[in-house]
Amino acid sequence: MRRFTAVEARIDAAAHAVLDHLPDGGFYGALVEFLVFGLKQAWACLFGGAMLALIIATRLWWPADAGLARYDFLFLAAVAIQVAMLALKLEKPSEAKVILIFHVVGTAMEIFKTSAGSWAYPEDCFFRIEGVPLFSGFMYAAVGSYLARVSRIFDMRYSNYPPLWTTVVLCLAIYVNFFAHHFTVDLRYGLFAVTAALYFRTVVHYRVFRFRHRMPLLVGFLLVALFIWFAENIGTWSRAWIYPGQHESWTPVSIQKLGSWYLLMIISFVLVTLVHRPQPVERKAQSGSQAVEAPNDFPGLVGGVDKIDDVLVARRDRALLGEEIEVDRPLPE
Repeated sequence: MRRFTAVEARIDAAAHAVLDHLPDGGFYGALVEFLVFGLKQAWACLFGGAMLALIIATRLWWPADAGLARYDFLFLAAVAIQVAMLALKLEKPSEAKVILIFHVVGTAMEIFKTSAGSWAYPEDCFFRIEGVPLFSGFMYAAVGSYLARVSRIFDMRYSNYPPLWTTVVLCLAIYVNFFAHHFTVDLRYGLFAVTAALYFRTVVHYRVFRFRHRMPLLVGFLLVALFIWFAENIGTWSRAWIYPGQHESWTPVSIQKLGSWYLLMIISFVLVTLVHRPQPVERKAQSGSQAVEAPNDFPGLVGGVDKIDDVLVARRDRALLGEEIEVDRPLPE
């Protein structure tokens, strides 16, 4: 799988022309790695970030007497953003497929959940199915877009990944439970346990700039779910949708919703793996890796790390040119 589109490759080359001259060791080297991590995350969030910005902007400045409903504008804008991203080669066709899948899956859930009174859309619009505006499906698609993009931008690889069919079964069980718990026992705690059992040993390895880091995949799920929960608070504040109890005035979304978003993350991730199959860590890196101790004044960003072209090891010795090594070091305090 190619990591970048043609446009992204040119951006990457221009960035390297600057970044390659920046410090690669000590505090400033770690700071460079952290800043590149943030920039890549922002790029992966391109579609979701654009949608969230439009939701906020229309909440603040949309005229009450506009001839076009706010929800309809958001739907048309989402379509336009997708077309533009494909035309400008900011997104791959395979990622557009992920967004389409998420739109269908998300809209189906929205129709059921709104009819059950779980949440509501307080404004009128033309582009809708029953009481669900079509822009809502793009909220789910934004999650899928992020996961598909972040997977290739960070060149994510996995160790101890469970059999794909088991993750698909888990995904189906979670999706069914989102509907079935309205009529029978809610199995979410059992699904949490199964998720932990399946992914407990799974580690995601990802490249930032000079280093390849690693993190337990379950922790990654939780961090993404947390950011989705933050975005949901922005969405409900902007009245893009509202929960019961938010009709009169806005109140923060309960932290209990984090569990629902965690399970939705599993669905999102598994659907993405059907398009971008999880790739294992390169055999060379696994067989040739060595555990070394990092210098005390070079804090790790996310646990383990390896460096491709000029590896920083204990006592600032430089070795293993062209090799990938795993470095265990503590998180910064």
